[in-house]
Amino acid sequence: MKDIIELVELRTKIASVIPFVVGLLFSIWTFGNCNAVNMMLFFVGMLCFDMATTVMNNLMDYVKAKNKTYRQEENIIGTSSLTVKQATIIFTALVGIATIIGIILVMRTNVILLFVGALCFVIGIFYTFGPIPISRMPLGEVLSGVTMGFGIFWIVIFLNSPEASFAWMGFEQGMLVVRLSLLDHFKVALLSLPLVCTIANIMLSNNLCDLETDITNHRYTLVYYIGKPTALTLYQVLYFISFVAMLLAVVLQIAPMLMLGTLVVAIPVYKNIQLFLQKQEKRTTFALAIKNILMIHVMQILLLVISVIFFR
Repeated sequence: MKDIIELVELRTKIASVIPFVVGLLFSIWTFGNCNAVNMMLFFVGMLCFDMATTVMNNLMDYVKAKNKTYRQEENIIGTSSLTVKQATIIFTALVGIATIIGIILVMRTNVILLFVGALCFVIGIFYTFGPIPISRMPLGEVLSGVTMGFGIFWIVIFLNSPEASFAWMGFEQGMLVVRLSLLDHFKVALLSLPLVCTIANIMLSNNLCDLETDITNHRYTLVYYIGKPTALTLYQVLYFISFVAMLLAVVLQIAPMLMLGTLVVAIPVYKNIQLFLQKQEKRTTFALAIKNILMIHVMQILLLVISVIFFR
């Protein structure tokens, strides 16, 4: 069991849980509605698929590794009792559960979810699978941030919104019609932007720490193409955008006024950024990106809970 927990990297699933919780709270704040059944189903399906993509990532890194030391001493499949076949079975089971839950949710809502979910599935699977996986190209930060930060948030809002008011797809008079609430989608884009940035920074910090190892494994990420100095500047800019987006959401009255309190974590986040700029190392400073996402969004969640209970 311990090896399986390490294989799915259960400790990293906070990157999925946070946008789920933030999206749920904003759903209640915006619509005053929470569909408990949809939320429970999606939570299980989301975690299963997130774990599946992690298994595929570890599996492909092991199979395609050019660096033998990494393959036998760092990759979880090389250091555990698990075999490639066992990892493949675990991956298949997790994807199967996520797929079944996805189909159930489509049947409970609208077919537009099928297309959005399928897009997330494709990005998730081909993130590490295929002749040229997304993770080995300069697209990992963008797609991980958008898929998890915006995608999960969008689906949660959709599953909790009144029928056909947020997004709908169907046939009318023999024509395929798609209806989207542009105002609501602008709100979702702005509210999810901090999540997009902080999740992208987890991937960016990981790639900054692993640059030399990635090159030996023929894995050329965004950091390789833009260089470490530019990547470190981007790392700082993404956090700046996160705080500006939260401030703008309050100014535009999209988020509750109490959300301004999130700005108090800007100081410890800044200190962590400075520490990471000094040294980019997986064992010591990579965890700073995890600490930052927790500080920013746990504070956001606490203030949202208070706003929903006392000020809605």
